[in-house]
Amino acid sequence: MTRDKVLNLIGLAMKAGHVVSGEFSVEKYIKSGKAKLVIIATDASQNTKKKFEDKCKFYNVPMIIYSTKEALGMTLGKGLRSSITLTENGFKSAILKITEG
Repeated sequence: MTRDKVLNLIGLAMKAGHVVSGEFSVEKYIKSGKAKLVIIATDASQNTKKKFEDKCKFYNVPMIIYSTKEALGMTLGKGLRSSITLTENGFKSAILKITEG
């Protein structure tokens, strides 16, 4: 099974030091203005999805719901991850280009 392009880009961003994961850290980056794109797992709880939708809308940060907690965690070389953020515009643009069309 081949990994999809978005997960490959997330993996590259992680290696380059442009990914932050975990709800507390992602929320902190959104509030500080460092978050460029927030990615929430499709199997995250409704409460988590709603919380990040509201925060991203308020702080004007794009957000997508993509992949699973397991796949996001494996891509980062960590355990389950329901939320991650990218901190660099190049990776953000590449991922949005793939997911939006």
